[in-house]
Amino acid sequence: MEIIQGIVDAAGKENSPVILQASSSAIKYARIGYLNKMVEAAIQEYDIPVALHLDHGPDFETCKMCIDNGFSSVMIDGSKYDFEENVALTKQVVEYAHSKGVVVEAELGKLAGIEDEVNVSASDAMYTDPEQAREFVERTGCDSLAIAIGTSHGAYKFKGEAKLRFDILQKVKEKLPNTPIVLHGASTVIPELVEMCNQYGGNIPGAKGVPDEMLHEASLKGVSKINVDTDLRLAMTAAIRKVFSEDPSAFDPRKYMLPARELIEKTVAHKIRDVFGSSNKA
Repeated sequence: MEIIQGIVDAAGKENSPVILQASSSAIKYARIGYLNKMVEAAIQEYDIPVALHLDHGPDFETCKMCIDNGFSSVMIDGSKYDFEENVALTKQVVEYAHSKGVVVEAELGKLAGIEDEVNVSASDAMYTDPEQAREFVERTGCDSLAIAIGTSHGAYKFKGEAKLRFDILQKVKEKLPNTPIVLHGASTVIPELVEMCNQYGGNIPGAKGVPDEMLHEASLKGVSKINVDTDLRLAMTAAIRKVFSEDPSAFDPRKYMLPARELIEKTVAHKIRDVFGSSNKA
């Protein structure tokens, strides 16, 4: 609830559209009915476009469950399969989703890192091939495509200098000028939030994400949707740790979830206004 409120409060105040995403593990944890009703409540508060999206749907059955339960968008992640298997699975989801008025995001190329059920080693990660991307979209009919250009899931995205393959992005956009491109694993891993976690008893050494400047450049060069998860987890955890450290007697969840929600809102507002440029604030 607090994460949904923090995101939508920021988007509402910035007058920005927003996509709320839930992974299959988040759905198992929170339960799909609860997520649906909380998002319904959030939509009623602000006059902004809000999509409810399944992130990294692992199979047709999970995508179908979300479509049948009111999600407006689903992602089928067949990137772990070979090209032909990915095409077949994605096409199956697209045909069902489109029959229900739901849009589909697919993925081509493998991102390294760990996030919920996604666990890919650096040696198995691979960049998206632009020509394959064109063929994939034509054959599957997917509405948007997540590509691999050097980002990774989790808090440890880079060991050395951060680098994204904007040359691959450019080639993909040339071949798919009308297909929205998606960037996964795109948290900044905001240093101040990492420092705050560690200051109040956390142990997150050496975490490193995609710099804001690179994400802004990606948004200008054709990326339409940028996924942020780690930064929100860091914001929530940092705020809660601070309360527990400064007031060990605290046991009312509202006392520590309120500052967590406020820091999530601040973090999301920064992304919308300063990084992605989606704010329509007057």
